[in-house]
Amino acid sequence: MSFARLAAAPTPVSRIGLGLAAVGRPGYLNLGRDRDLPPGRSVEDLRARAHDLLDAAYEQGVRYVDTARSYGRAEEFLAGWLAAHPQATDLVVGSKWGYTYTAGWRTRATSHEVKDHALATYERQVAETRDLLADRLDLYQIHSLTPESPALTDRALHERLAALGAEGVTIGCSVSGPDQAATIHAALAVEVAGQPLFRTIQATYNVYERGAGPALEAAHGAGRSVLVKEALANGRLAGEAAPLAVRGIAEELSTTPDAVALAFVLRAPWVEVALSGAATVGQLDTNLRALSIPLDEERLERLDALGQDLGEYWRTRAAMPWQ
Repeated sequence: MSFARLAAAPTPVSRIGLGLAAVGRPGYLNLGRDRDLPPGRSVEDLRARAHDLLDAAYEQGVRYVDTARSYGRAEEFLAGWLAAHPQATDLVVGSKWGYTYTAGWRTRATSHEVKDHALATYERQVAETRDLLADRLDLYQIHSLTPESPALTDRALHERLAALGAEGVTIGCSVSGPDQAATIHAALAVEVAGQPLFRTIQATYNVYERGAGPALEAAHGAGRSVLVKEALANGRLAGEAAPLAVRGIAEELSTTPDAVALAFVLRAPWVEVALSGAATVGQLDTNLRALSIPLDEERLERLDALGQDLGEYWRTRAAMPWQ
């Protein structure tokens, strides 16, 4: 099944996808997890929470769900939900490989995930993903490419990814760090047998961090699908953590800061899907309000003024504790 099925989705809600990073493992970078998650954060607690979110998302028209091998047991949780909902054949499923989860279901760990873009890691992780998701996998992405990643130049890996693409799975990549734009342009140049390898690009883009914008626009213009992650800057653009300007606009529009921040992302015509990283059904509900928020030029200017230096943004993100 093609990732392009989203283009024919019957509802504009499909422009917001559900990411499972926040509910697939007990520890993550997002703010407010003590408030958002059950106290014990057991496997069964988070399985139930993930299924509640998937129920609510699907019922409200969300048709893309995003997971990864490194999101703890998120692929497992999703596979269980899909098995219980065989009618949900129109749900587009994306996952990622390239990080291995190493925290052992602990909130505090010396290492939460280990990055490795080698061919051997791909071979192991694609088998693990297919074991759980089987033919429901629509999109498989390299997780967090950066300019120095060997995955940009490993021809043997490219051939193996292209072989998966020939089976009907769309091949994509996510990018990360202050050099996202350079990574995107490098990824756009990767070809196998004269054809582009990466059909989708997923990047961080939000009120604070807009460095990848022109490169994402170029990717869209070149026929790639663009997905946006961390639209709420790991919770820094939601609730009381949001800056005064975002909270002020939310008050003016009788909505919530998270909805304003997501609306800012969705106003870009080259964004096809922006991910909600909701940890509660209530957060998902307010995230979805973004689709109906009017941001006029004056409000967009106020949000534009919040842009941060790329180095500052990524240093702040790197210093956030796993909670």
